[in-house]
Amino acid sequence: MSDPTAFILANTRLQPVPHAPEISLWLADEVTPIWRLTEDELGEMGLPPPFWAFAWAGGQGLARWLLDNPADVAGRRVLDLAAGSGLVGVAAMRAGAASALCADIDPFCEAAVALNARANGVALDFTGADLLDGPPPEVEVICAGDVFYEQPMSGRMLEWLRLAADGGTRVLVGDPLRTYFPRTGFDLLAEYAVPTTRELEDSAVKRTRVWTLAGAP
Repeated sequence: MSDPTAFILANTRLQPVPHAPEISLWLADEVTPIWRLTEDELGEMGLPPPFWAFAWAGGQGLARWLLDNPADVAGRRVLDLAAGSGLVGVAAMRAGAASALCADIDPFCEAAVALNARANGVALDFTGADLLDGPPPEVEVICAGDVFYEQPMSGRMLEWLRLAADGGTRVLVGDPLRTYFPRTGFDLLAEYAVPTTRELEDSAVKRTRVWTLAGAP
């Protein structure tokens, strides 16, 4: 990959997030073209979709929750897990977080997060490490949007998030009730009707919920 920043600027446009219009991100308008371009750029076929290029429903719900409930993150260290575009990290910083670390293993995400941080006037840290391979980092809040979309990742993710919650970290999850979202063990915080697109989802509006792990701070 020669220049991920140039690739993103050439194939996306800066636009407001539908459910959190206070934030603008570099986003694609269609899935298939940028998916194919991503595979061409990396010289590899059969890659997962470019999650960083879209504002997914769970992340939009989490961003809305943080902007409307800044006390959850104000003055705290936040992890935006499986960050994609960095939307939730941006929202956390806008809500007064002391710091926000965006973590994602997609090779485009570091550039996407940097561009989106700059567009919104915030500072975001980034790691490309798979944090699920080790113990949860020392942060006060972990935000995870749209992470329960396939097995066996969902089980691995849930185990790791529960370990974090058991250690005293507040865990916030945004999810539009995808197939592998756990049906127990969470306390509901909010429900939103999040505008999306049939390019991404099965409807133009997704009922999206924000939860915290039961028993977490």
